[in-house]
Amino acid sequence: MSNHPHYKVGCDAHKHYSLFSVLDAGGHLIQRVRINHAPGAIRAFLSQFPPGTPVALETVGNWYWIVDEIEEAGCLPLLAHAAKAKSMMGHVHKTDKLDAGGLATLLHLGTLPAVWIPPGDLRDERELPRTRMAFSKVRTMLKNRIHSTLAKYALSLDTHSDIFTAKWRPQLLQVLEHLPAETRRCVQQELELLDLLQTHIHRLEARILERVELTPAIQLLMSIPGPAEILSIVIDRELGSIQRFPAPKHLASYSGLVPRVRASGGKVHYGRMIKQANNYLKWAFIEAANVIVRQRHHANWRGKYVVRLYERTRQRKGHAVAVGATARYLAEAAFWVLKKGEPYREPVPRRPAGRTSPASPKQGQARA
Repeated sequence: MSNHPHYKVGCDAHKHYSLFSVLDAGGHLIQRVRINHAPGAIRAFLSQFPPGTPVALETVGNWYWIVDEIEEAGCLPLLAHAAKAKSMMGHVHKTDKLDAGGLATLLHLGTLPAVWIPPGDLRDERELPRTRMAFSKVRTMLKNRIHSTLAKYALSLDTHSDIFTAKWRPQLLQVLEHLPAETRRCVQQELELLDLLQTHIHRLEARILERVELTPAIQLLMSIPGPAEILSIVIDRELGSIQRFPAPKHLASYSGLVPRVRASGGKVHYGRMIKQANNYLKWAFIEAANVIVRQRHHANWRGKYVVRLYERTRQRKGHAVAVGATARYLAEAAFWVLKKGEPYREPVPRRPAGRTSPASPKQGQARA
């Protein structure tokens, strides 16, 4: 078999095994093999094929190690967008054989909806900011729970700042004294866990800054209002090359920052943000938007376009939609600064005759 120069391999991966379908140059099925998941088993099977043989698999949760073994065998891994691939296969039924064969067929026809696979060292490095993101979500949950507990008893601190910073800890502890005994004990434990979690986040941030070089691309992202060092690193590591995206709307869509659209009979309905997206990028841009929300009362932030965008949208659509709109603006601004290779500058509103048009990242110098 190794003398044949043109094979196409489809892999339907599961938790404990993978099914491989192999097509020849004419697109005919010549082999179908089930490989149990043991270290080196996939590599050993694929080693029989010529170097560079393409192997297609879907974006399943355990694809990292499978891609490693494909690469170690000298083959070329191609990651297929699962939903698009299934739609293009057109199968009424779903079986392992159909899925593996379908991926190989799409590969043979040149229509496989492939997505970007970051290099191995980058796959490993991305775990640092992704773990920080997971910890940050738990931190936000704990803060929200404490805020909710205080609200139940009409308690609060007279500040718009983060009440969990060291500056406000003495006042927060005084407020807790007004809670019932068991409720106070629970909040105190939540504060202890919050402090421990913050320590781990700081350790991760220190490792990220030690491990990741602040490249020109990251420095460009840091020029945008909102993303500081860590968030800029997250965005850079999840984006890869900006050349993957032909326009800012594609980056916004990839980041899950566009609404679901339903149009029928001349009527268009915009729903919630799409779910099929890079959720790490989505979190990073939304977190950057929340930074803007928290900072908007400071004197040096009030005149910024992103603050005006948030306030204008919040008045019409509410806080949640305003955060989403701000996050989308940041994603589009990221596209332009990376595409042009120039730092962010405040957009200059254009005023067509007879009306005022709000600025966008493409206008003025928000893109360059």
